[in-house]
Amino acid sequence: MKTIPYLLIATRFCLAPIILLLAYFKGEQSRFLILSLMYFGLLTDIFDGIIARKVGVSSEKLRRLDSQTDLVFWLSLGFASYFLNAELIKNEWKGVALIFVMEALCYIISWLKFGKETCTHAFLSKMWGLSLLIAFTYLIGFQQAGWTFYLTVILGFVSHIDVILIILILPKWQYDVPSSYHAWKIRKGKQRKKSIFFN
Repeated sequence: MKTIPYLLIATRFCLAPIILLLAYFKGEQSRFLILSLMYFGLLTDIFDGIIARKVGVSSEKLRRLDSQTDLVFWLSLGFASYFLNAELIKNEWKGVALIFVMEALCYIISWLKFGKETCTHAFLSKMWGLSLLIAFTYLIGFQQAGWTFYLTVILGFVSHIDVILIILILPKWQYDVPSSYHAWKIRKGKQRKKSIFFN
């Protein structure tokens, strides 16, 4: 049982190149298979945390691995969306560029301050993840951007600002910090409770 969270994370990591290859080589024929893999990947993301808590293997190593695998997984879906809807993505390049810049800033600031990548798993980031799921469903499944794309960009910008604030406020590197408010409480020396947002 203790290896299951790692196996679920590894499964999600392996889905990334499969999604990319399907989008690049199979194109239109692969749309709904890619969507199925996306939702399956989401299930692995949900259950790796639940099982890790139950079997007592939650750790910094596991959380960092989970966080970086999430990045690879969602990037693969982003590139798959481009392969399948190049013109649509090009028309929305400003929103895409904004998210990439914000993501890069989070990593740069975290590395400059702590010498480690960010691993907050903040609440707003989880909300952004849900919006990504909806946006990719529309982009890949129905070749539409619209309100789902703009919602994702807005939530992405806000959630990244929250992560940057968490990094700047924390006195030392920590994982699973639900929000910048919680980071402020940690900085003030209040006892940190176990995050209820572990996924």
